[in-house]
Amino acid sequence: MKRDALPIALPAAGPTDEAAARWRHALVLLGATLAWILAWYWDTATAMAGIWARSETFAHGFIVAPISLWLIWRMRATLRMLTPRPSWVAVPALALAGFAWLVGDVGAVNAVSQGSFVTLVVLAVPAILGIEVARAMMFPLLFLFFCVPLGEFLLPLLMERTADFTVLAVRASGVPVYREGLQFVIPSGRWSVVEACSGIRYLIASLMAGTLFAYLSYRSPWRRLAFVAVAIVLPIVANWFRAYMIVMLGHLSGNKIAAGVDHLIYGWVFFGLVMLLMFWVGAKWREDPDGVAAAAPASGSRAIGTGPARGDAPVRCHTPGRVAMAKAWPVFAVVLAVIALWPLARLAADMGTAHAAVSLGAFEVPGWTAGPAPEGAWTPHVENPSAVRHVALRKGDAEVGVYVAYYRGQDFEHKLVSSNNVLVRSSDYAWTRLAEAPANAVIDGTTRTIVSARIRGAEGVLLAWKWYWIGGSLTANDAWAKAAIAWSKLTGRGDDSALVVVYTADGDAAAATLQSFVHDAWPSMAAMLMNPEKAEK
Repeated sequence: MKRDALPIALPAAGPTDEAAARWRHALVLLGATLAWILAWYWDTATAMAGIWARSETFAHGFIVAPISLWLIWRMRATLRMLTPRPSWVAVPALALAGFAWLVGDVGAVNAVSQGSFVTLVVLAVPAILGIEVARAMMFPLLFLFFCVPLGEFLLPLLMERTADFTVLAVRASGVPVYREGLQFVIPSGRWSVVEACSGIRYLIASLMAGTLFAYLSYRSPWRRLAFVAVAIVLPIVANWFRAYMIVMLGHLSGNKIAAGVDHLIYGWVFFGLVMLLMFWVGAKWREDPDGVAAAAPASGSRAIGTGPARGDAPVRCHTPGRVAMAKAWPVFAVVLAVIALWPLARLAADMGTAHAAVSLGAFEVPGWTAGPAPEGAWTPHVENPSAVRHVALRKGDAEVGVYVAYYRGQDFEHKLVSSNNVLVRSSDYAWTRLAEAPANAVIDGTTRTIVSARIRGAEGVLLAWKWYWIGGSLTANDAWAKAAIAWSKLTGRGDDSALVVVYTADGDAAAATLQSFVHDAWPSMAAMLMNPEKAEK
């Protein structure tokens, strides 16, 4: 009697040996790819870890990768039912991420270089394991981007809004307030909104924890998005009330409590209570996780066509899984080549960058008398420049200060555009930035956008103009300056650049005084910047 060629189901203990071998092979290639990425981009990875270690704001970076691995481990039963198939589609994306890393590393932009490094790690999964597997692991892979120390660009905005709310709330409480910039005075004392008061730590911690909670607790994308939105808005508003309560506690207690480190401790306690309340409320709408039984064949049976019936002769054929893994080696080789290309291009860019010492000497301005900047004069906060020139020039009753910070051979510790390079630090009690906004000025016969700021010190208010000089081009935009420096290095023209600041006593004629000075001085200043080593000493 002839047996049917296609039995409906036969006993089976679980995944086939071939499937297990296929996964072992794919995971070995993935591990090798990740090790290859780490080897070529080691400096970026260690720089990112260094930020986690020294910054409380980004200390959570140490636990992001373990959480991601745990999330993947939770879905191992579902992943076993998928077939790893290397994908050429991910290779162009890898190349684009590598180029972005090159631009970020050359331009010394941490967020771009480190974000691109994490992107390379994430894209290695679809390249080696395939799009289907990567799609199943999408959230754990995207969660890895919380490794990137990103968010400091929000500091000025968050500090400004915190000061706005605090002053408004304190006034609404019947306490008179006098405000200048981020500093304000009430009858019981003086307060200042500094980086620690911005709430950036609360925001980043809440966003990461809220995103993870939403993924684990909800199935509906709308509920997940709604909870993440709450996790963004709530810590910002909570920080406003925290700052208000700290000021009022200090005021009502005669500054006996909520002063010094106490206000930071009180702030974290308050934030912790707010987060507990957020998770408690969010848990009331918790949804049961989707089951995975439907995605797998019924336990104890084998799907149609998975193997020969007992007693049949073995059939030798190329299964889709074997064909897929046969394609792995070409993809693997190309992926390794693409990953190594960009660090090699980085080395080539460095060869065209000058590293000789820089000397900025005196420069003559027709009609103006130069002299050293007076002792105690205001100075922008600029870190690790290659050379600095700070002088005062006088013409009749007008006096203008000039500050030039020159950079060459820039890296992540010595760079022109940095969040640490500011006109006035928020923690500086001797000087206060009252206002800062774009303005127009005529430089070298062309109307250009510069940054205009009003700065108060013990002897009065200054008007300061700021812009960047990059290999002969001018801009006041940080992003354009970064891009220009990166492009200059990539095209072999080096990274010589400078911060230029001119300032004078504020008043009705201050802007006209600065404009007149820039008209007279810029030709000689530009010549000094183009040939710093030839400047008169």
